[in-house]
Amino acid sequence: MQREPVQRAFVGIGANLDNPESGVRRAIAAVASIPGTRMLASSSLYQTTPVGYLDQPDFVNAVAEIETRLDPGHLLEQLLLIEARFGRKRTTRNAPRTLDLDLLLYGDRCMNSPRLTLPHPRMAERAFVLIPLAEIAPDVVVGSLGSAAQLVRGIPADGVSLLGEAGDLLASGAV
Repeated sequence: MQREPVQRAFVGIGANLDNPESGVRRAIAAVASIPGTRMLASSSLYQTTPVGYLDQPDFVNAVAEIETRLDPGHLLEQLLLIEARFGRKRTTRNAPRTLDLDLLLYGDRCMNSPRLTLPHPRMAERAFVLIPLAEIAPDVVVGSLGSAAQLVRGIPADGVSLLGEAGDLLASGAV
């Protein structure tokens, strides 16, 4: 396992099958338990309408801020293992899912490989990512596009509504 200096990273979390609110809360706890990683913050939970493939249930989304010593590739592997534990089946793009974990940002790293692109290539287009990201880290810079707070002001928030606070897990010590 590759170790790096501690890096601040952000993970997008979403689900729309099998009690998605509970799944997102449990996923936040699972991300917090990744070896070499510490949870710094988690956003509120948001109910969001689907993007792309529309004939499916609404999603529950959140963003987690972590510190990690894992390099981006190994962190991605850990996220994929968590998805698999939650029963994620990869069928078609934008299909319904039990859990989706996206590595959104890893420090100020920019990379584009067949396996991983940083910053996440579509995050600046998605209110369901930008709203929870701006909630916990308004000043974080997304590549060359600007801060989360700047980006969220330029995107419609249609289809995104506050559901509950995942941060309650942090306060209770469950994460």
